[in-house]
Amino acid sequence: MADGQKSVLFVCLGNICRSPIAEATFRKLATDQGVVNKWMIDSAGVIDFNVGNSPDSRALSCLRQQGTETTHKARQVTKDDFITFDYILCMDESNLRDLKRMAEKVKNYKSKIQLLGSFDPQQKLIIHDPYYGGEADFEEVYQQCLRCCTAFLEAST
Repeated sequence: MADGQKSVLFVCLGNICRSPIAEATFRKLATDQGVVNKWMIDSAGVIDFNVGNSPDSRALSCLRQQGTETTHKARQVTKDDFITFDYILCMDESNLRDLKRMAEKVKNYKSKIQLLGSFDPQQKLIIHDPYYGGEADFEEVYQQCLRCCTAFLEAST
């Protein structure tokens, strides 16, 4: 990683809905503010079920409606992620528990693991999985991610 560069990994269960939305949203915010080159930005899932797949079509549609694109392919969190990333921001308590359990197996990990929702000015701590919902659920995830990523970026610069 380049000297002085910060890094963030967004994590949800399968890396096809919430975390790719958060990743793409944060990347666009950082690009719009002219600081994207100061960040390494990625997303991953706790499970390996969707590895190699594109985000859910509803997530892609929601992002497109906001003028945001992504070419992300789903991947699973690795042990190296806990050494590589400064921040690992996840979507719910289950992700948080899983990540902390994984981190315990990594010597000298540096990542600060926390809920992305902890940055929400509206104090909605959990970003619920929209997978079994409809377009409105994906829009709600996007709006939460936008608020949280905006606040996180402001707090990190």
